[in-house]
Amino acid sequence: MTTPQLILVPGLMCDHTSWAPMLPFLDGHAHYMVVDHGLADSMVGMAQQILDAAPARFYLAGHSMGGRVAMQVVRLAPERVQGLALLGTGHRPKEQGDAGDKEVQGRQVLLELARVQGIRAMALHWVQNMVAPSRLSDAAFIEQIVQMFERKSETMFKHQIQALLTRPDATSVLQHVHVPTMVMAGEFDGWAPPSQHQAMADLIPAHPVIDVIHGSGHMMMMEAPEAVAQCIVRWLKAE
Repeated sequence: MTTPQLILVPGLMCDHTSWAPMLPFLDGHAHYMVVDHGLADSMVGMAQQILDAAPARFYLAGHSMGGRVAMQVVRLAPERVQGLALLGTGHRPKEQGDAGDKEVQGRQVLLELARVQGIRAMALHWVQNMVAPSRLSDAAFIEQIVQMFERKSETMFKHQIQALLTRPDATSVLQHVHVPTMVMAGEFDGWAPPSQHQAMADLIPAHPVIDVIHGSGHMMMMEAPEAVAQCIVRWLKAE
């Protein structure tokens, strides 16, 4: 049996570090690569970069912003994607009216914080709502996340925020997914809660089961790496 080719797509200001804790558990189950969004400032641009560097056929797993990018990969080249995994993400575009304005304001606050006080200060603020409450006292763990953000520039942050605010509606993509699909949420993820993933799963013809990672927040691959890896291995073996 051919070993699957697995592309892992990180989220906002994230890189290989966000996937690294779970990678040892994938050894022998997949050939994996973690992509880098570089200075791309749109979901479609990020998706095209992935396709340009990807093998002819591959499995695709995206976390947070990376899940939205993964859905655009499927939109552009559905015939190349053998399986889709969506972790801690969403499918809707920016809302109209007050809800959309609130999102813009929230992201602008982070951009301004990064500009005035630096990426580290922004990351320390951001992480407070992105991990399970029980992990906030783990200084070494929090520092891993903060240092990952610090490796990215203010320009990259600005470009990725632009991509998020102009994200396409992926409803029609999900309605036409016919490959093995996994939808995963962290139990304590307030940004992309299990209910949001249920809404995505309901759109997918195969109605995939939602894997809820207990005790985890948004950064599930770092918070509960073995549990996440077990779900991914099961998904890779699905027919």
